[in-house]
Amino acid sequence: MKNQTRSVAIAGNPNAGKTTLFNALVGARQKVANYPGVTVERKEANLRLPSGEVISVIDLPGCYSLVARSPEEQIAHDLLFGRIPSL
Repeated sequence: MKNQTRSVAIAGNPNAGKTTLFNALVGARQKVANYPGVTVERKEANLRLPSGEVISVIDLPGCYSLVARSPEEQIAHDLLFGRIPSL
């Protein structure tokens, strides 16, 4: 059996701190602002846990519901409902 990297997605409402958490976890410097709509595509980075395991952390654009009403929400919707083949 092939050893697969686990993935963790950070999902939630716009302007809720998802990218700030992503930056803190993986040491990234993605743009953050105090207004919604800054993250418009998914960002992905690896995080090495204290156990040595490496996981993939994904920062998703914000969405207000599970019904996609914009291209940004569609990105989050597709990942959350398993429509991203790489996960």
